[in-house]
Amino acid sequence: MSQALARYLARQYIDDDGDIQPYFAGVWAIFGHGNVAAMGEALFANKDVLPTWRAHNEQAMALAAIAYAKANMRRRAMACTTSIGPGATNLVTAAALAHANRLPVLFLPGDVFANRRPDPVLQQIEDFGDGTVSANDCFRPVSRYFDRIARPEQIITALPRAMATFMDAARCGPVTLALCQDAQAEAYDYPEAFFEKRVWKALAPEASRSDAHALAQQVRAAKRPLIIAGGGVLYGKASHALASFVEDVGIPCAETQAGKGALHWRNPLNLGAIGVTGSTAANAAAAESDLVIGVGTRLQDFTTASRSLFSHPDRKLVQVNVNTMDAGKHAATPIFADAKRLLTRLRSALEGYAADDAWRSLSIRRANEWRAAVHNALTEPGRPPFSYVQILGAIDRAADENSVVVCAAGTLPGELHKFWRASRPAGYHVEYAYSCMGYEIAGGLGVKMALPDREVFVVVGDGSYMMMNSELATAVMMGQKIIVVVFDNKGYGCIDNLQRSAGSPGFNNMFEDSVHETLPEIDFAAHAKSMGADAAHVDSMDALELALRDARASARSTVITVAVRRVGRGDLGGAWWDVAVPAVSELDAVNEARAAYEDAIGKQRVDG
Repeated sequence: MSQALARYLARQYIDDDGDIQPYFAGVWAIFGHGNVAAMGEALFANKDVLPTWRAHNEQAMALAAIAYAKANMRRRAMACTTSIGPGATNLVTAAALAHANRLPVLFLPGDVFANRRPDPVLQQIEDFGDGTVSANDCFRPVSRYFDRIARPEQIITALPRAMATFMDAARCGPVTLALCQDAQAEAYDYPEAFFEKRVWKALAPEASRSDAHALAQQVRAAKRPLIIAGGGVLYGKASHALASFVEDVGIPCAETQAGKGALHWRNPLNLGAIGVTGSTAANAAAAESDLVIGVGTRLQDFTTASRSLFSHPDRKLVQVNVNTMDAGKHAATPIFADAKRLLTRLRSALEGYAADDAWRSLSIRRANEWRAAVHNALTEPGRPPFSYVQILGAIDRAADENSVVVCAAGTLPGELHKFWRASRPAGYHVEYAYSCMGYEIAGGLGVKMALPDREVFVVVGDGSYMMMNSELATAVMMGQKIIVVVFDNKGYGCIDNLQRSAGSPGFNNMFEDSVHETLPEIDFAAHAKSMGADAAHVDSMDALELALRDARASARSTVITVAVRRVGRGDLGGAWWDVAVPAVSELDAVNEARAAYEDAIGKQRVDG
């Protein structure tokens, strides 16, 4: 069965606008007793057509696979195989991340014996009330499709279902096929047709003429329309269509975390980031807009400022999405359609239309003012410890339009969303649906594997680096060069700031306010060198810029560490975020924060 599975994966191809490539770039594997004998033998036999890579951590290798899929706009994917027990459950966090981000990855964890003869086998979880349960049932809520393979012939139906899930734009996400370890090694007379080369095409719903016409009527009736570009614009390869639409019609556009890079940052009508981590330009437009058109966004709380941002009393909301659940959120008028097809049809339906001159001019002025504020922040001189933005400014100067920035959690995603100047699709790679600490380095490896000709800058806080850094060694071993900049604020600075904003004193987030006998002085550069990377600690802007230039010129992975202030540039942009504050406290600061919180939640618009 394992041989048949590997052979099947190697014969799946995708037609991406005429470019036909293998759909699976390869398999990440950490072997154990639940997969080494059968899956290991099968992958060895197919290594010339289906590469296998060794990682150091199961979650990290899955994060690399997911980042690879994201960088490929869901057109290619990877598989991950583990043993049973902790090897399998280490994948669950990654599965949740892929599920939240709607990204394809195939999980192949080993499972218990289907015949139950050796029960309980090593690492087996025994449910006292259900003999069919194993640890792999943890994957059920975080998989788009789940199956347990207890007989070898079951893959004949399970694998095509997995592929159909990956190809469906509305259902795309992680698939788990839990492989009973005895079934992995059993033989079956598979039909030859099962192994024929198959070329798939990604499926996305067409935009109907009636939907485009109805939306065009709403646009014509609106005085201040606004587009919000989400990840669906990028996944649907609709960036060019969006740019043409915005320029021809004159409607301003803001970008979510997932949608950033859909428009060039210099586009006159690109208002920048929106929401909690948004620009002053985008958030002002969102508050004044009487027609908000979400394109490929699920409108999570950071985008809507916890449903407080779209405050115009007559505001209408339209959601264009391939997923019916996302399209119907916030009591929106849903349009079930692919972003590129809808924008193309809407442009035709708006023939002769142009946005109100005053609204267009105001949007351009606001966008210009924001770009000037970003430039000033990125070039602001200062002394160490530097601000996040000052360090990002140095990286911006070292990067070019083909570079990719990778991040996931902490203060940095907010600073990047506001201040990173994205020039082209895939250049801004921030995982902010699940915001998983530890994604950054593994994700940077996956991005580099997907985009080998582009320079990859991984920006990561010291807390996130400490959670998962093992795939730096993997990147070195594989010759996949990444540049990692570690922002060191000696703890979990982002959550410390959030804690203090809710009225509590600093507690258990920074090294200095935790219960430790000795405050650690972690030498990140020495640690990185021990894993084979070049590394340097810098304490001046000149040294940082020199280190970045050297890193770009090098063929090896490089880690650069620099001390950073704890607080981001909250004075520029941003909006409220709903973080519940205790209703009762003995701390005056908490009670004051609660009063402010109650005032803020009164402005929320909970309408669906």
